[in-house]
Amino acid sequence: MRIRFTKMHGLGNDFVVIDAVGQAVELGVSQVRFLADRHFGVGCDQVLVVEPSTHAGVDFRYRIFNSDGGEVEQCGNGARCFVRFVHDKGLTAKREIRVETRSGVIAPRLEDDGQVTVDMGVPRFAPEAVPFLSEGEQVSEPLAFGDQCVDVSVLSMGNPHAVQVVADVNRAPVATLGPRIEAHPRFPARVNAGFMQVVDRGRIRLRVYERGAGETLACGTGACAAVVAGIRRGLLDSPVDVHTRGGMLSIAWAGPGEPVMMTGPAVSVFDAEIELPRQEAS
Repeated sequence: MRIRFTKMHGLGNDFVVIDAVGQAVELGVSQVRFLADRHFGVGCDQVLVVEPSTHAGVDFRYRIFNSDGGEVEQCGNGARCFVRFVHDKGLTAKREIRVETRSGVIAPRLEDDGQVTVDMGVPRFAPEAVPFLSEGEQVSEPLAFGDQCVDVSVLSMGNPHAVQVVADVNRAPVATLGPRIEAHPRFPARVNAGFMQVVDRGRIRLRVYERGAGETLACGTGACAAVVAGIRRGLLDSPVDVHTRGGMLSIAWAGPGEPVMMTGPAVSVFDAEIELPRQEAS
């Protein structure tokens, strides 16, 4: 199967974006892994698929596959690239669209300056919404690894996050502790592990070990989760500049019951075609 695609990124969090409105596309796990492979395929953190909506009043369906081939609920940097893609490819003339995801409907908007703002929805803190095995909702709580324990704030931004505060994000053990948090048994669906350094009440530095993808240069939902966690802990005031290794996002949250608004860039790198290998038998 030969498909057309666009390589895009949001602050270095990179994507293979596929139009499944104008061409027939059905990806298997091994084909997603092939596309994401940086040596034998195109190379990306996630594969994003644009499909026709299945609901009235919604413009498109948005599917997200991590580099390990697993389909996930949400991707903030991908959402910004999504609206840039459908606008640039002439799939819509709207500057603000409604997009169906596995975790609900989001509303990204292409701004006049080229930045993209996304209504990422209302954060959820109930353990069953994450999901997280806990006796009740807490602002933060300890997560144990044998004789080691870290204090995390757990919430869902449509996908699960565990955010901890660190003194120096450059020295944080992201590569070693990140995968242990991701696979901790208290997270039945695994989790994204955020490492947040508070610079001042309006700025943080952030690194995220993403579920199914490893550490990425930026994580949009991770930035939202970190800001929400910091505000709930009394450490931050909205809006907050989130400095990632790939660049900066602006995150605003007015408080409980309100949606999180994320603003940042979305960049197209190149368009191409590729022949996909046959899907491997499972």
